[in-house]
Amino acid sequence: MILVTGATGNIGSALLGQLRKGGIGPVRGLTRDAGRAWFPAGVEAAEGSLAEPASLGAALDGVRSLFLVSRVGPDDAVLDAARRAGVEHVVLVSSMSVQTHPHLGPARENLAVEELLRDSGMAWTVLRPTQFASNALWWAATIREGRPVRVPYADTALPTIHPSDIAAVARVALTEPGHRGRTYALTGPERVTPRQQVASIATALGREVPIEEIGREEAHGPLSAVMGAESAAAVLDLMGGDLNEELLRVRDTVATVTGTPARPFEQWVAENAAVFR
Repeated sequence: MILVTGATGNIGSALLGQLRKGGIGPVRGLTRDAGRAWFPAGVEAAEGSLAEPASLGAALDGVRSLFLVSRVGPDDAVLDAARRAGVEHVVLVSSMSVQTHPHLGPARENLAVEELLRDSGMAWTVLRPTQFASNALWWAATIREGRPVRVPYADTALPTIHPSDIAAVARVALTEPGHRGRTYALTGPERVTPRQQVASIATALGREVPIEEIGREEAHGPLSAVMGAESAAAVLDLMGGDLNEELLRVRDTVATVTGTPARPFEQWVAENAAVFR
């Protein structure tokens, strides 16, 4: 049995679809409300919350492989519950920032979870993706309303990754031999700027989408209101405020692990254009 946490999120939902398309099972998706969750046919819905590890007993029953989205709840307690339930292998979603910006607070937190997993006694695979293509969803309401997209570092190009490619690497790690004890840094196939991303969305919509570049200080305020000052500063560093070669590097890990090239940003836009209309 494979348990997918974050099962209704961008990576988890894609992973469930890929597992079922490949005829892999049994598969279970973790959700807070099994009655409202929509999963692919053949996926079992299990109620529980990573924020409340005591609620995971039934969801973990019979599970041998776990896909874990971290930093949702107390990861030490979640991993302990998994180990006690008999989970043998955990595929963990961490962050590229662990190796590009290890001094940042969120990176230190991700590294701490990685170390908890490595010390857990369970087999492990760690995924370190870079910036998600789906981060463009932050602009959805603005674009629908016809207002300009206001972003910092509009011409800084980063190797944005499609969440389905993270899911694809996770699928292989969960179901094929040779991936235990491995750490995979994951990027998209090319670097793309926010300005290019907005242009791709405009092309898909068939209309102009204006974009305005703003300064770091102006961008920090709204982000701080959502995630706190320290996390907002870290996000801005990763968006372009503190560039280094590790952050900018395009990697072929997705193709190497899955045998299929990583998806370009334009593909993500084509699949999600309706959100911006």
